[in-house]
Amino acid sequence: MKKDIILAGVGGQGILTIAAILGAAALNRGWHLKQAEVHGMSQRGGDVQSHLRLSDSPIWSDLIPLGKADMILSVEPMEALRYLPYLNPDGWLIANMTPFKNIEYPDLEAIYAEIRKLPNHVLIDADSIAKEVKASRGMNIVMLGAAAAHLGFSAEELGQAIADNFKRKGEQIVEANLRALEAGINAK
Repeated sequence: MKKDIILAGVGGQGILTIAAILGAAALNRGWHLKQAEVHGMSQRGGDVQSHLRLSDSPIWSDLIPLGKADMILSVEPMEALRYLPYLNPDGWLIANMTPFKNIEYPDLEAIYAEIRKLPNHVLIDADSIAKEVKASRGMNIVMLGAAAAHLGFSAEELGQAIADNFKRKGEQIVEANLRALEAGINAK
């Protein structure tokens, strides 16, 4: 089994945290992992993307070819569209509805319409969901939860990786992120 995932967003939205959690879940299974260079992270609000490749067999390249990604997991709607050429025809686009408006932003309804044209998509307001479950900084983990059904990891596997990732920050932070994961899994 393999999963080729493009993670997309802007600096400061938690793309690296999603990659760390998915990587830990894969390693806990004994899987192989490759992650490509992340771009734009030196600037808050700059474009950030990462190629994350997970497999139960060896991986030879860290870059995902155009048209071969199993998933685009985007924490920002316009960034979701930027990476569509990477998505395979049967792949999933999981996107947050909340824009990061650091530029003159295109029509948001037009962006949503493009996302909704895809047969396999999830489009949720992860920011509002995170606030509802009192995990206001956990939007990225809500998005991870929304993608969970299409990633092949159980809630328990992701929960363990979250607990391991955040344990140094204390039990309250771990619990907030676990609530965010569950809320994302249950989001429709």
